Amino acid sequence: MLSSDDYSPRSERMDLDRRCLEECPQLGILDGLRLLNLQHNLITKLQNLSQLRKLVFLDLYDNHVSEMTGIEALRSLRVLMMGKNRIHKMCCLENLSKLDILDLHGNQISRIENISHLSKLRILNLAGNSISRVENLCGLDSLTELNLRHNCISILTEVDRLPHLQRLFLSCNNITRFYELACLGESCSLSELTLDGNPLALETWYKQAVLRCVLHLRQLDMKRITDEDRRMAGVQARKEEEKKRESHKQTIHKEKRRLAIRNAAQQWEGVKACLELPQQNGSKEEVSPENSPAHSPAQSNGLTQEPSPDEPRRVSPGSGPERPTGGSENRLRANSRPNSPRDPKLLEAGGGSIQSLSLSDSHLAELDGDTLRLFGPGALEALERGWGVQTAAAVTVITFRYIHFDAIVQTLPRIRVKFPNLSHLIFLETNISRLPQLAALAQVRRVDQLTIHPEGNPVVSLALWRSFLIYRLHHFNLQRINGLEVTMNDVIAAERMFGTLGHIAASETPRCRLLLLLEESRKRQLQFLLEGRGRRAGLSPEELRDNGKLLGEGLSRALFNYPSRDCSTDSPEEGAVEPSERAAMTEQYLRELVKRASDTNLKGEALHKLWPAMFVEMVRDCVLEMKDQATFRQAGLARLSQASK
Repeated sequence: MLSSDDYSPRSERMDLDRRCLEECPQLGILDGLRLLNLQHNLITKLQNLSQLRKLVFLDLYDNHVSEMTGIEALRSLRVLMMGKNRIHKMCCLENLSKLDILDLHGNQISRIENISHLSKLRILNLAGNSISRVENLCGLDSLTELNLRHNCISILTEVDRLPHLQRLFLSCNNITRFYELACLGESCSLSELTLDGNPLALETWYKQAVLRCVLHLRQLDMKRITDEDRRMAGVQARKEEEKKRESHKQTIHKEKRRLAIRNAAQQWEGVKACLELPQQNGSKEEVSPENSPAHSPAQSNGLTQEPSPDEPRRVSPGSGPERPTGGSENRLRANSRPNSPRDPKLLEAGGGSIQSLSLSDSHLAELDGDTLRLFGPGALEALERGWGVQTAAAVTVITFRYIHFDAIVQTLPRIRVKFPNLSHLIFLETNISRLPQLAALAQVRRVDQLTIHPEGNPVVSLALWRSFLIYRLHHFNLQRINGLEVTMNDVIAAERMFGTLGHIAASETPRCRLLLLLEESRKRQLQFLLEGRGRRAGLSPEELRDNGKLLGEGLSRALFNYPSRDCSTDSPEEGAVEPSERAAMTEQYLRELVKRASDTNLKGEALHKLWPAMFVEMVRDCVLEMKDQATFRQAGLARLSQASK
């Protein structure tokens, strides 16, 4: 109960703080009351307030109020202080349109809502709640101060829609990224801001980043902004712009690289579809283009095989680097549709600092440290470019992928000249399918490691491929093949397996061919001596001669040769050893078929492009002829009369 000393019927102010009140007292007789202080009590519900029509200031700080129900009738209220209560939801403010200050700090509110109609509200204090998102602020046109300290805010929106906001307090929240403050940059009135206690405040260039976002700021974290701070913000802004441009360039480069590799992979899939020929006599070995009649008789198996008619064959004349013409070469130009949804797994993912050498729609050549990666046939052009001495000397590994081995063979003699320190060759998806193809690697002259991935190279599935490689490249002194060390037992086993075969081949080879091979072997020995490798190593003359013999290919090994497709017969005598008119006729027939199919496809594509214009011209000509009907009838009658005769 209240005594008469607590109030006067004409009083406009009443102070009832710290009275241990559990409910609002009956104050109906005080219809002129304007200020009511109920701080530090035990009030749980707002009752007996509906008759206080003139109440302007209501202070309920530090009570036990859990709901705002009961203040709807206070239409004249301008200041509502309900901090440090137990309120869960902002509500019952529909009729308080004159509200100027709303203090709900230290409650349990999780969302900002039901206040957009308070157009006269100047100060809103929601500090110490559980708000995670700044929202629903539209309509607060008079708000000048917004206090959201000690919340869980991570997303900031609609602050730029407060036209008169001057002070915004966001200390001790969960704002981690600067772009969450982007809406503050649109505010033209904001002058004071606090962000201390947020994760982003720990960033090195925190102050400069905020000043770059909010240009009109005068105070940050209760400290005045100086001209030096703004100058540093400008410097940092320029650095950030440069970093963004560089990042954008890197992003574009990575995307172009990804598309180029993917298109090279898809082109390779189209090539494989055209090269997969039906098997003969139950053989498990895939028939590769080296077995086709387009090659020399010594490399042909004598079987004429055609691709399945159901396989896609899209011929793209002029695509890829220039190559010698031939039946199998035209098949190599078959290309799958670029940018199709299929995206194969890329084992050669680029990392680190990558220097691009060439970039186009379907091939890519890139230098990553000491590794040169080549994707697609067009990437072989990078081997023909002028290389700096230091750059070329740094290359120790070359990786080929999505390139047919026959195209690589043409570049092997020049690789050693271009890259003197090359020690490792990697072949992946290069269609190495026969043992004679491995013999072509002898043109590189020296290499320490070879890696031929099973993916796209059927030769790895053959049982003797590793032994043949060790035997044929014995003068290379190979150390590792596919990651496995080459031991002396491997060398002895390879010699036992293929040595006798090489001796038989040497005895059956024509004399002219043997002389040519022997001459080549002597050239290599002489080159070894002239280069002075032995002298640099401090070897004796006898050791020099022995090493020269080891370096040069043995005669029996040199007979296991894989000639390039553009090489001609060494001599008329050798060309007459194994004449094959049937193979020549088959090759010519296949060339004509492929050429005819290519020409037909080109004509069809040209007609498809020109037909709309041709159709328009035909219609126009007909309309012009029929424009003069009399002349048209006479011409028609004349043609009919001539036809009847």
